[in-house]
Amino acid sequence: MHRAFLARVAEPGDEVCGRWIREAGAQRAVQGLLDGGERPRGVTDRRWAGLRARAERADPEKDLAAAHAAGIRFVCPGDSEWPAQLDDLGDARPTGLWVRGRPSLRMWALRSVALVGARACTEYGAHMATTLGAGLAERGWVVVSGGAYGVDGAAHRGALAAGGATVAVLACGVDRPYPRGHTELITRIAEQGLVVGELPPGEHPTPSRFILRNRVIAALTRGTVVVEAAYRSGALVTARAAQRLGRFAMGVPGPVTSGLSAGVHELLRGEAVLVTDAAEVAELVGDMGELAPDRRGPVLPRDLLDPGAGRVLAALPARGLARAEEIALGAGTTTDDTVGRLYELRSLGFVERHGDGWKLTRQMMIPVRDDRRGR
Repeated sequence: MHRAFLARVAEPGDEVCGRWIREAGAQRAVQGLLDGGERPRGVTDRRWAGLRARAERADPEKDLAAAHAAGIRFVCPGDSEWPAQLDDLGDARPTGLWVRGRPSLRMWALRSVALVGARACTEYGAHMATTLGAGLAERGWVVVSGGAYGVDGAAHRGALAAGGATVAVLACGVDRPYPRGHTELITRIAEQGLVVGELPPGEHPTPSRFILRNRVIAALTRGTVVVEAAYRSGALVTARAAQRLGRFAMGVPGPVTSGLSAGVHELLRGEAVLVTDAAEVAELVGDMGELAPDRRGPVLPRDLLDPGAGRVLAALPARGLARAEEIALGAGTTTDDTVGRLYELRSLGFVERHGDGWKLTRQMMIPVRDDRRGR
């Protein structure tokens, strides 16, 4: 009850109030607000008057009743459902969280990843967010995002489409979906997953609340992936908060000509890790043994040759015939060894003999020529 009262009075992330609650306890903090006695250290008269004015209008019983009617519960530090990793925020820790949905927030947060990015994302950004959301969900990871347009919405939809788990962390009351255009999506998340927020029922979002909400996303998860972001982006705020908290920060690269990838690239120039798919994300934030597959190009037939035969093959000209003696010089071996290798290569379909000369077969001419140009 006391923390529900304080959730109505203190703004999210207010470290002064957070320190006061930690030192005095929630009950004494409420009493101080109501009787005007004890106040937090460092609070000016003007701010104290503002906090007391909010306290006079606070009605935690009404808030809790409205939440209960909407299927919302209030989770406090110390409760069995409280995610302990949020305590890493110190005095900026939420007073409590309003949670809408059936699963346990604490259990889901243990294996969760944040996917964030630009609201006005490109088709590439939406595709990558959807693919990552689905891929992580298929691997048993909970996808956490902010429920916004663009990358956030694509990440949630990807997880839902894969039949997986997703959490939306809102900067307003969880009973009033925001943005309005995502009402259907957030309702679906509440039915299949969780919708979470610090603000009591009925509260509206503000620019500062969006920024402060991001610290909860960063602290709640094992790592944050930024899919697309300009230089000034709330997604970068989330990633940097993750780094300060000792979590992983990851970025999905994009075209260097895209302003919506500029912020991601700047993040990657620091200590963030480049990722391109869900397997790479899971390898970084997951348990030992969750390894991404090795990345390699296609294996060509000549890649399977032993080194000696490969050197002889590389010594043949791209066009025309060559005698064994000439090929031996290029391969750095003897003529007898070269002749033996040439017959081996002929049996494998790499070369053919014309009188005293040898040449590449037609199917080998283009690959070998392209390979030499690549050098």
